[in-house]
Amino acid sequence: MNHDIAGERERRWRLLLGGAAGDLGVLGDDDQRRDGALTGLYGGGGDAAETGGKRGAGLGGSSPVLHRWLGDIRAYFPSSVVQVMQRDAVERLGLRQLLLEPELLSSVEPDVSLVGTLVSLSSAIPARTRETARAVVRRVVEDIERRLADRLLEAVRGAVDHSRRTHRPRLSDVDWNRTVRANLRHYQPEQRTVVVQDLVGNSRRSRQASLRDVVLLVDQSGSMAESVVYSAVLGASLASLKSIDTRLVVFDTEVVDLTEELDDPVDLLFSTQLGGGTDINRAVAYGQSLVRRPTDTVMVLISDLYEGGVARELQRRVRELVSSGVTVVALLALSDSGTPAYDHELAARLSELGAPAFACTPDRFPDLLATALRREDVAAWAEQSGIPVGR
Repeated sequence: MNHDIAGERERRWRLLLGGAAGDLGVLGDDDQRRDGALTGLYGGGGDAAETGGKRGAGLGGSSPVLHRWLGDIRAYFPSSVVQVMQRDAVERLGLRQLLLEPELLSSVEPDVSLVGTLVSLSSAIPARTRETARAVVRRVVEDIERRLADRLLEAVRGAVDHSRRTHRPRLSDVDWNRTVRANLRHYQPEQRTVVVQDLVGNSRRSRQASLRDVVLLVDQSGSMAESVVYSAVLGASLASLKSIDTRLVVFDTEVVDLTEELDDPVDLLFSTQLGGGTDINRAVAYGQSLVRRPTDTVMVLISDLYEGGVARELQRRVRELVSSGVTVVALLALSDSGTPAYDHELAARLSELGAPAFACTPDRFPDLLATALRREDVAAWAEQSGIPVGR
């Protein structure tokens, strides 16, 4: 017991002193991230004589990538401490002027990374700057929509329409252009006419009935900020299609269904809480409860797969979903920033279970989703696209 108490005291002193602690104790993985979060904001390292044995305020090259740092502090410190550290970040990282002056914020070049930062700091943005922050976010959202929305909708419509083609359509549902092309081999030169033996068209369906269900499960931990932004915009575009029933769910250790916010991706983004822990199993359990028609459902899990919940249960649920006919895809990232750090072992196991795991850029997402909606081999599509799967 005395040994345990001494070890805990040594650990706390090591965290307090930071780099000035020298060889005092070795930190575990979680404590290293706590120490990194503290060092990123309050400085550290250097000579103890210069710092008085305490953390210095110099940031230097240790300034963190802000949205990742915000995720770490929410995961490893209580909310009361997070609020203090977030306020200190606004001061020490030079963000106060940006957040307090709408004119300055409106003059910056907006990008997806800035949107992630603004959404992460939404609770700290003063009232007089909130509308400007929303305007900056909207500019990025509209840019993503211009680049990707039409491609996404065209790809999805093509996939769904193709899956509903029939050779016994009603006369009013005949696609005459495709019918003529399909019967050209029956052209009669003497009569200068085409003898139609096969009609091609689309089967009639109720206007209220969707053809496919798409469930997006999005990890909102700090490292996934860019993926959250792209998921919100692409999810909103999908929600505009009557042939697709789209559900968007974000999660950390809690699960929040934001489907009702899909009509405005800006509102949706400001409804997220970037940062914190991760319980993927809990999110997949909720997604499983949404499945009505397994063979007509595509579930896309967007996460780096660092599971804070029960990994064994997660694998069991994925196995059940795949066995029932649900097309399950695990995206390690939906961003232009390359493949992030991720749990390689869990990615490999999900791929073995029939849920291919790989990173995907937003530009490739339309083709990926179309492949999944056609119930084609997503892993084969990824390999043909030069994307390593589950490694």
